[in-house]
Amino acid sequence: MKRIGVLTSGGDSPGMNPAVRAVVRKAIHEGMEVYGIYQGYQGLIEGNIKKLEVGDVGDIIQRGGTMLYSARCPEFKTEEGRLKGIENLKKHGIEGLVVIGGDGSYMGAVKLTELGFPCIGIPGTIDNDIPGTDFTLGFDTALHTVIDAIDKIRDTATSHERTFIIEVMGRNAGDIALWSGLAGGAETILIPEAKDEFQEMVDRLRKGQERGKKHSIIVVAEGVANGNEVAKQLHEAAGIETRVTVLGHIQRGGSPTAQDRVLGSRFGGRAVELLLEGKGGRAIGIRKNEIVDYDIMEILGEPHHINADMYRLSKELSI
Repeated sequence: MKRIGVLTSGGDSPGMNPAVRAVVRKAIHEGMEVYGIYQGYQGLIEGNIKKLEVGDVGDIIQRGGTMLYSARCPEFKTEEGRLKGIENLKKHGIEGLVVIGGDGSYMGAVKLTELGFPCIGIPGTIDNDIPGTDFTLGFDTALHTVIDAIDKIRDTATSHERTFIIEVMGRNAGDIALWSGLAGGAETILIPEAKDEFQEMVDRLRKGQERGKKHSIIVVAEGVANGNEVAKQLHEAAGIETRVTVLGHIQRGGSPTAQDRVLGSRFGGRAVELLLEGKGGRAIGIRKNEIVDYDIMEILGEPHHINADMYRLSKELSI
């Protein structure tokens, strides 16, 4: 294999740039040419493809987001759209592709592999909701952003003796809420994997008030409900007044942490090695600090699981 491509797709996440850098430089080190595909699958269809040299990925390891940009592309879900993309791959002589993104991006990689273009998936999403890997690119950076916000909000909650609700991202996974809530000392963490916790939260807040507790932090994963809905329910059920903070897309930005930079570098390097081995339809992950790879189709249909021990501990520590 002499020519490969790399693209980023779906929501951006810190760590994508380190991964792109690693793919480009590892491939060039191995004597290959690398082509960047801009705006994800949309750029593949439109032929927005450019050869990348070593200098093109200089000074990006510390930058959040993605230098290749990203875009949603419903057209690529159609056979006609995929055939357009394949035509552009052939035009540039590209023989393999590294796809950095979430589960939707992985599905595109599967379709291309089935059509004869081997693809390797790198998990890039702050949600940490890709099965088969302990961590995804961007999750650690997003956690630091959320924890910093929780610490600042707690100062105000303490000063004004109020209950604050902080809504975090994660789609249908509760990892961001659970990890940041535990690290930030939240009194209550609401996650999609345990949707029956509302009454327990009310009881916990009441018990806290009875023993003189004046303030609380509630972290809500967006997959459960939005923060304003929880605030309304709390007021109706227990007469508790709250203030709501929705962190939103601030969680996706920022300079990647050391962990995400190292993880992106390791993922990118391994992706190139797999293509050199003639493999496609594989996804890369990390388990117990070891880089692994597995069949994408084996994990696409698997449900996301939360760390049950960590969730139980969060409740034990919030008494």
